Parts: sequence; C-alpha cells; structure tokens
Amino acid sequence: MAAPHRKSLVWFAAALLTLSVGAAGPIHAQTQIIPAIPEPDQVDNLKELFRRLLACWQPPQHASAAIDITVLVSFDRGGNILGHPKITYESAQATDNDRLLYRVAVMEALQRCTPVPFTEGMGGATAGRPFAIQFKTRKRQPQPTEKRAWLSQKIL
Repeated sequence: MAAPHRKSLVWFAAALLTLSVGAAGPIHAQTQIIPAIPEPDQVDNLKELFRRLLACWQPPQHASAAIDITVLVSFDRGGNILGHPKITYESAQATDNDRLLYRVAVMEALQRCTPVPFTEGMGGATAGRPFAIQFKTRKRQPQPTEKRAWLSQKIL
C-alpha cells in the first residue's frame, strides 16, 4: 500500500511543477547586455593614459639643461608596470649628470602614476603592449610669422 501513495505523491509534484512553469512561462536565464561605463577615475582610452602619465611628470629642478627623454613601458591588466621600463631616447646636448637626473625623474613619475586604474576592456587591450612615452621639457623654436619674399605670389 505504500507504493500507490508514493506514486500519487510523485504525480502531484509533477503536476504542481508543470503548472508553476506553465504559469510563469519557460524558465530561461535572462541575460542583459549592459554596456560598461567607466568610473570617472578609470582610464578607458590611450589619450587618457598618456594624459595621466604626463600629469605625473615633474622635471628635475637642478638640471643644467632641459632635455627630452622617451621611455618604453608596458603594463599588465591591473595597471602595474610589466618588466623594466627602458629609456629609448635622450637629447644629445645632455650631460651625464642631467641624463641621470632625468632618468630618476621619469622613474619617479611612473611610480607615482602606477597602478593605472584601467577599465576591464582597456586593461585587456593594453596588457603587455609597449608604449613609448615622451617627456618633453625643451623649448621649441617658434615658427616664423614673417613671410619670405620668395614665397609671396605678388607680381611687381
């Protein structure tokens, strides 16, 4: 007699389950695609990355000449420096002491700015890729504003 009672209980549970699924519709995992909106302090593009890194730059105060210096650096997904940054360019007129001061200033700037708060997408896109960052302190010569006589189209 125990078997018919158990059988009716299974049928009752199956009917209850069918009614609950039928009333609510089929059970599907609902997935919504929500675009990732970067937080205001997160880096989401290369322009913002370079802006942040250059904002940390403080040229050395005791250098005898202003020079330009370029560093090659890579980041991991979390915004930490990957490997060792490499100086790839220094102005030719720099003395050895100035070069040393500028190298230290570049490394201090990178330490101040890292880890860079990348968004998830930016972290994946930049991970392991090298970036050449130019730190410029030399004054550029202004473009001449006068017109050269041989460039004018005036006929005398």
